[in-house]
Amino acid sequence: MPWMPLPRLAAAVVVAAALLPLSGCLYAQIPADVPASDDTSTPAPMPDESPSTSADDDLPTTMSFDDGSSLPATAYIQWGDGLLTDDGWEIASPDDGQGNWSYATVDGYCTAHFWQGLIGDDILVADDDSATSDAMIATVLGGTPGDITPNATTGAFSYQISGNDTVENRQVVGQDTGRSWIMAARAFSAVGVGLYVIVDCTSGDPAFALAEIADRNAIVITP
Repeated sequence: MPWMPLPRLAAAVVVAAALLPLSGCLYAQIPADVPASDDTSTPAPMPDESPSTSADDDLPTTMSFDDGSSLPATAYIQWGDGLLTDDGWEIASPDDGQGNWSYATVDGYCTAHFWQGLIGDDILVADDDSATSDAMIATVLGGTPGDITPNATTGAFSYQISGNDTVENRQVVGQDTGRSWIMAARAFSAVGVGLYVIVDCTSGDPAFALAEIADRNAIVITP
């Protein structure tokens, strides 16, 4: 299913203001152990699903952490919305105007909380999207980047269209009694923008739900 962009402008708020609860709980626990990266990464693209950047040569054709430094200062980055017409998901909370919205599975087992917006200079690591992504996760979950980096794995979101794994992200997992969660985040240090999704499930593996979300919700970048 191709992405369907919504008119969501990157909110002029820093990540520190985005500490919102997630369908009951947003845990500050930093996980002591994390599954291997194969357990949390998104599916590999089919051979005919190579990412596209339209016809604009100003954008990299891939979006690894290193590619992020090649973005023009004018780049506009947002989530595409591939869940809007998905029968397996429904809106749990609409866009609040501050870069937050959420979906829930129709069976009620999982909630996906999305955020997009500007990141503060205090967590931005110049020319290092991976380190900035870890710092963003630390700001949201609590702790320091030093707590996050050893416990995080690298996964991927889709880039421009659904069905690929070209936008590198950082992921951490955690659990509590009766529920488990996974957070995936990508910061773009060149433009000071970040995006994340936190999937919280009371049944099943949230990594599977994240794989579906990452496959269908592309990160859309325009110059």
